[in-house]
Amino acid sequence: MKLYGYWRSSTSYRLRIALELKGITYENCPVNLLEGAQKSEGFASRNPFATVPMLEADGRDRAQSMAIIAWLDEKYPDAPLLPSDLEQRFTARELAYAIATELHAPLNLPVLKYLKNELGHDQDAIDIWYRHWLAKTLHPVEQRLEQLGAGDYLFDAPGLFETVLVPQLYNARRFSFDLTECPHLVRIESACNALPAFQRAHPDSQPDAH
Repeated sequence: MKLYGYWRSSTSYRLRIALELKGITYENCPVNLLEGAQKSEGFASRNPFATVPMLEADGRDRAQSMAIIAWLDEKYPDAPLLPSDLEQRFTARELAYAIATELHAPLNLPVLKYLKNELGHDQDAIDIWYRHWLAKTLHPVEQRLEQLGAGDYLFDAPGLFETVLVPQLYNARRFSFDLTECPHLVRIESACNALPAFQRAHPDSQPDAH
């Protein structure tokens, strides 16, 4: 199994966490997004989305991180990323999908480059854009966690929600997003980052980190 990703890509990061939590061995194959390696003919011919992560597994190249994580959980049922209870599964998906679907699209690298290069925005304006969309989704997620009375994790152990949350908070800190109004998110992040699986998946632990 080979994981093609970029050390600071949040979607690559979430897939690394999922693989580590499930104890699946994989080969890390860096793809330099800043140099446009994902758009190269060799890579794009295998992955028409020209994005990371891409997982080479069972004779197939698999794209789209959330679809890959769902496949992993079905293919390797040990250490499930979703709870057995129906309502808890819904809650995990509700919060994970809020982050994955509402934040990744407006905040990914191609969008930020378009804002700068095509629309002419400076970095301060881009940072304001980034923090605006973070607040729009992270604050409601925080409120939902308050309603649920969440502890160190959403439920008994880290799963799908934490897999998506931790990379997004890593990015939030890069863009100086104020997390003082998100104590539940910060507590869960801290509990996760104390675990070896999350430490191995962290961007700074990757071979292409720089």
